[in-house]
Amino acid sequence: MKTIWLECATGISGDMTLGALIDAGVDVDAIRRAVASLQLPDVVLRAETVIRNGFRATHVLIDHPEQHAHRHLSDIRRILNQAASLSDSQRHLAERIFLTVAEAEARVHGSTPDKVHFHEVGAVDSIVDIVGAAVGFDLLKAERIVCNFVPAGRGYVHIDHGICPVPAPGTAEILKGIPLADVPIEAELTTPTGAAIVKTTADSFGPMPAMTIRSIGCGAGTMVFPDRANILRLFVGDSTLPADTELVTLLETNVDDVSGEVVGYTRQRLAEAGALDVFVTPIQMKKDRPAVIISVLCRPESVDAMEDILFAETETLGIRRSNLQRTVRFRDAVVVETPWGPVSGKRAWRTGSIPTFSPEFADCAELAKEHAIALKDVYRAAESTFAQSAESSIVSSAPGNSGDAHGPSDHDHRHDHDHRHDHDHDHRHDHDHDHRHDHDHDHRHDHDHHDH
Repeated sequence: MKTIWLECATGISGDMTLGALIDAGVDVDAIRRAVASLQLPDVVLRAETVIRNGFRATHVLIDHPEQHAHRHLSDIRRILNQAASLSDSQRHLAERIFLTVAEAEARVHGSTPDKVHFHEVGAVDSIVDIVGAAVGFDLLKAERIVCNFVPAGRGYVHIDHGICPVPAPGTAEILKGIPLADVPIEAELTTPTGAAIVKTTADSFGPMPAMTIRSIGCGAGTMVFPDRANILRLFVGDSTLPADTELVTLLETNVDDVSGEVVGYTRQRLAEAGALDVFVTPIQMKKDRPAVIISVLCRPESVDAMEDILFAETETLGIRRSNLQRTVRFRDAVVVETPWGPVSGKRAWRTGSIPTFSPEFADCAELAKEHAIALKDVYRAAESTFAQSAESSIVSSAPGNSGDAHGPSDHDHRHDHDHRHDHDHDHRHDHDHDHRHDHDHDHRHDHDHHDH
């Protein structure tokens, strides 16, 4: 399984990502053709080899006339739709990255994604960074993208609304749900563009997965740090795990001094926080005390959040941790039509097998109640419709890298324990601009500071 691992030791930005992709072997001319098709006037993309603290890397610069346009999401979509050189998958990925920013800015400013004015992320260089990154990731065609924990940086940054702590509001909103690392550098290390790229493309977060490295790309930022190289490394390789195998963490703790209600509430909190599965096993401890084992299956990047909940709710004195591999059936969401209305559900399969279909209980129950029919009749109708559809044909491969590729999602409550149950540029730039801007705000957003 082709895998990408992003090592953002000093953060991530649009131009660093683009530099790393080009350095890893993505055809820079393919990116230039995509950029030219955006019909942005007088834009020139330059990729230069630079040295950062003794290490070689590729630094991308975008030359273009000065502009101060504040674009809406509709403007971005128009630019993307007119780009004839973009494939549908590249256009879709670029739009998803912009939408990630728009949704974050809308929450920060109490607006809506369509009304948000992009500031720096709507600037020409950031548009080029995002489109170039979308093209680069698409050309590499990785089935899985993993990123290490992301350092946001420290200190304060100047934006259009004054001085803000790092990460600025827009960036912080984008980074919600992403495990962060603390790096002792007084600077903005991750920009809105970089955060949005990671949020949109990464399937998981953690250390380098088991893989055979085929190529390494190094993307340079403009800022120079005295004690470390300001470089984003992008590793491309083949995972030693089969496509239907993934890494998970099992957390377990024994408790004998909490009520059943507390155990139930704890299970609910863990599930809402993204646990893949939570199950409780009755045991007998020393002195014949009745107790339970609370077991939590989660992704490695969710371990800290799960442990925080267990410690807070149960007051346990310790939690055991095991890293495991699990083999999964691929799954995706489908909707089938029944005589009484649509029913959503999960299609699941292994490579080369006939898929199965599990109708969603809530949909079936609602139709059964509305039409005064037996619940089992709705189930049977949904399963019969699926069996006669194209989706029931034998599937010969894993799904593509679309965000729902590997097994159950964090919130798929058909459980798992065996019972189905920008650093961007700097206008010569670096991590984004050195204009002291807002990180892409509504009305003039939080800057996308290109100077990491």
